[in-house]
Amino acid sequence: MDIRKIDRNFATIEISSDGMKRYSLPCDGFDLYGVFSDGKRFLRMPQDIADNVNDGVTWLNKNTAGGRVRFSTDSEKIEISSEYDELILMPHMPISGSGGFILVDETDENNRKFAGGYFPDYNTDKTGFSICKSVNPAKKMRDYILYMPLYNEVRNLKIGLDGDAVVKSGKKYRDIKPVLYYGSSITQGGCASRPDTCYEAVISKWSNVDYINLGFSGNGKAEQTIADYLSDIECSVFVCDYDYNAPDAEYLEKTHYNLYETFRKKQKSTPIIFVSRPNPEYDTYFEKAETDKRFMIIEKTYLTAKEKGDQNVYLINGYDLYGNEDRELCSVDSCHPTDRGFYLMAEKVYSVLKNLI
Repeated sequence: MDIRKIDRNFATIEISSDGMKRYSLPCDGFDLYGVFSDGKRFLRMPQDIADNVNDGVTWLNKNTAGGRVRFSTDSEKIEISSEYDELILMPHMPISGSGGFILVDETDENNRKFAGGYFPDYNTDKTGFSICKSVNPAKKMRDYILYMPLYNEVRNLKIGLDGDAVVKSGKKYRDIKPVLYYGSSITQGGCASRPDTCYEAVISKWSNVDYINLGFSGNGKAEQTIADYLSDIECSVFVCDYDYNAPDAEYLEKTHYNLYETFRKKQKSTPIIFVSRPNPEYDTYFEKAETDKRFMIIEKTYLTAKEKGDQNVYLINGYDLYGNEDRELCSVDSCHPTDRGFYLMAEKVYSVLKNLI
């Protein structure tokens, strides 16, 4: 008799000849956040809904931006194995961020430690990799969080541990509904060097509040289908940041207030933070007049909501996100933030968000 047929807990564990136990996620002992499995891959929203938004969202929904695994173990070694449908490479974003996993030891939340980076080799690992590292020589119980890639589809994710290691659920987030982010490639995490350095991940670390990343690179366009879907997600705060993906100011004006209104009809009191694009003075995508016009459209949504009595709306001018010093260090290509840019974004957004959660 195959024990896996009568005890589902064994169905997710492989006991290998090398003494390692390999757990196929999702499974007990490993808490999954930000994504869910449909049995084949990890998704950020139901695929049938994504398919009805636009073609870009159909594909990008399979990218695991915002995906995290929290677990506790006394294993000396931790192995990460992953398969990709196709490894996505970009000239302006490190593969450590687009296709890598980051493991952080969060046992001491005041002194978190980088435990390991698990990155594919872009020359050889086009469809997946398996990397094992010694991260806990003392073999004491430690709490970990594993951040999943920002720009790749992950299939068949396995975490390998010593055969005699204990594994159990990791630290829990505060008992607060997750923060919901919707927007562009910046929201998705482009071009962070690691999946834990995008601004949502940094804010989550500071607040210990779960989050949902629905940033869709080039395709955050606030169509009615996505507006309806967002309005049904229970969240503590909604951060709306899709300015860059509106094709022009007229499109932004057509969709921005509608997105707010659609969300507010369902969620009467959930705080909403509107954010415009960062780094407008170096913007090679739009002329300054266009950038100014876009901000005024976003500001108009905010002011109109306030005039109608909505006291749970907030506005962040994207120009303020990078501060006043060394702004040229905050962008990779005049659009997408560097890690410094993301960190400064996190500081600014968190200064508003922390009072709302």
